[in-house]
Amino acid sequence: MKNGEKTSAFPLNSYEVHPRTIPSRVFMLIYVCGIIALLYHHLTSLRIHSVDLLPSILLSIADLVLSFMWVACQAFRWCPVRRKVYPENLSKVVDEDDLPTLDVFICTADPYQEPPMEVVNTALSVLAFDYPSNKISVYVSDDGGSQMTLFALLQGAKFAREWLPFCRKHNLNKRCPKVAFNQHGSDADQLRSCIPQEEFLRMKVSYEEMRTKVKHVMKQGCVDDDMLVNEEERQVFNKWKANGFTRQDHPTIIQVLIESLKDVDVSGTSLPNFIYLSRQKSKHIHHNYKAGALNALIRASAIMTSAPIVLCIDCDMYCNNPQAPRLALCHLLDPIEGSKIAFVQFPPRFRGINPSDIYNSEFTRPYIINPEGLDGIGAVNCVGSGPFVNRKAFYGAPTQSKVNIFPGFNGDREGALDRITMSSSKLILEAASRVADCNYEQGTNWGLTLGFRYGSMVEDFLTGFRMQCEGWRSVFCNPTTPAFLGDFPISLNFSLVQVQRWSLGLTEVGFSKYCPFIFGTKNHSLLMGMAYGFYSIWPLWAIPMIIYGVLPQLCLIHNIYLFPKVPVTFSKLGLSFKVSDPWFYLYAYLFLATYIQDFIESYYVYGINLKSWWNEQRMWLMRAASSCVFSFIELILYQIGITPDFSLTSKVIDDEQQKRYNREIFDFGVDSPIFVSLSTFALVNLVSFSFGIMKIIFIDGKLEEMLVQLFLSGFVLVNSWPIYEAMVWRKDGGRMPAKVTLISALITLVLCYASGFATK
Repeated sequence: MKNGEKTSAFPLNSYEVHPRTIPSRVFMLIYVCGIIALLYHHLTSLRIHSVDLLPSILLSIADLVLSFMWVACQAFRWCPVRRKVYPENLSKVVDEDDLPTLDVFICTADPYQEPPMEVVNTALSVLAFDYPSNKISVYVSDDGGSQMTLFALLQGAKFAREWLPFCRKHNLNKRCPKVAFNQHGSDADQLRSCIPQEEFLRMKVSYEEMRTKVKHVMKQGCVDDDMLVNEEERQVFNKWKANGFTRQDHPTIIQVLIESLKDVDVSGTSLPNFIYLSRQKSKHIHHNYKAGALNALIRASAIMTSAPIVLCIDCDMYCNNPQAPRLALCHLLDPIEGSKIAFVQFPPRFRGINPSDIYNSEFTRPYIINPEGLDGIGAVNCVGSGPFVNRKAFYGAPTQSKVNIFPGFNGDREGALDRITMSSSKLILEAASRVADCNYEQGTNWGLTLGFRYGSMVEDFLTGFRMQCEGWRSVFCNPTTPAFLGDFPISLNFSLVQVQRWSLGLTEVGFSKYCPFIFGTKNHSLLMGMAYGFYSIWPLWAIPMIIYGVLPQLCLIHNIYLFPKVPVTFSKLGLSFKVSDPWFYLYAYLFLATYIQDFIESYYVYGINLKSWWNEQRMWLMRAASSCVFSFIELILYQIGITPDFSLTSKVIDDEQQKRYNREIFDFGVDSPIFVSLSTFALVNLVSFSFGIMKIIFIDGKLEEMLVQLFLSGFVLVNSWPIYEAMVWRKDGGRMPAKVTLISALITLVLCYASGFATK
């Protein structure tokens, strides 16, 4: 660092409290009064009325859960902040030669669900960071041990020798080849106007040749010798075919694809390190999924490069802003707060989302709105892809003395790269392989107090939470140009299954000894405990959803009315009503106020269009009625010893699905239990609403007792319109399978019939 005077004269970052803070706090006070009044109403109703006691108790439980979760999520609104960074000042604070080195971790596990070319594009985009090449090391963890993935990365390493100088020469903003060569409109015109046509086409042809080779290998399912064009590649594959790829329990495989100290690009500039690692796994030792792969990378990289800054990025994300490392350093190198920061989190953003975001794939609230609130209390959550992590944070508290992260390893790794190159040092590669083996962690604190923490499928959430409880801070960085963009599920089934897996992982944290409401409040702050606690019990939305989405509707069918009466006169000329029960106003206020607040935050503050906001609300209901319900079932199975099936979210794009997604049509084209849940909810509400309307028209025409329940049925019905379309009218591949419709109809009939006995 340069002298303190220069540092203070050139700030690296600043922040301001969001202007919505004060209005949000005023609204909190008013809304809490409404919640207290509602709970009082429930208490008095239970005490006075003995008729229909069970439905009243269930509604009270639903409102208690909703109230608790609403209070918990106010931690996000207490003090949201927005930050700015000044990367132009970085060179005035630290010399280019003194910039810290950077290790980048990319994880993949299945070449068919996560295509190797996607991994290659991700790797190339970070290899091309606007950062000194000799200070970058990119590690790819292949938990599938796939020779196709290794082959693709070898081809990517060769292409990098041309691609990186090409990016530097023309100062490309989009440094992911797939994106750069497939831009359209004004972006493509601007790109081609800056690059000679012949040079652009030569690079594109080179990329297409690489892609064709990888596509051929994927089609064959293996790497033939005739695909290996030089002796070095043949040696690599002969070695690993003999030792690894032909056996299920292969030894740890580490292959240095590019070595910065000896490899240069076509311009003669040193290249970044590029390293492939496939850790040893055994069916006798739990491999801890992605968290285990990341911990193997932490240990292996500590021996091979030991960069003080670590970036974790998903294999389906790519760098969209080559300045990202410098933006992160504006916080990590801050002279006052930098040493206390565990990680700088960039929000995952996605490309190709249709205009109204029908599946709410952008996740604006958990990825952008809520992190601004967490930033105000110094506790931004880690979301797995996009955090620049201070390596020290993996090893304990900021004040903790140096720990032995390599128990049982006696090799001398200090300054290894200053003395000897990786590929020529048998000692370094053997040591790195040893610490990545499946049995290395046995009897150590890895996964407990070191590295990424085990105990949840959302290892990123748990690890960030534990770091902050140890005394670290975290920062949210959301530049105008997104740092990273990625792919997302264009299948509704995959989208809901993904949320189901997240929900299960979050619930594991909530029901563990690290429950944020207790552990977080004790070790950090009440606000932090509330915010992380809200996430950890997010699947509890299933309780009020099941109750409010089914109970009032079934009661309406059997002429049981649960809410305040609203005298309504129905005639052929229309409807007229006058509220006589003041409790109706309370229900109306609590429902409308929370929706209006959410709309104001989303539409006016963050610029989300009206249709996207509506789809966000619809998906919230769908996830609560499906993903949350199934995550609870999986949690129960997990507790009794039945391990849930952990499946990756497919990154493979189906052409027909893509066409339907682009036309903003929901895709229900698979036999999925999740769709049975959604369809049952939709059909119960359709039956209830139809019954209520028929009763009004053909029986007595009175609405006073059924208005609220009829409204609830209609509200779910409107949100479920795509489900009804998929059941009845649609003929394309995304229609609801007849099997799902039939099962849902049978369950609906059973519920409607059996509820009659339960309410007698």
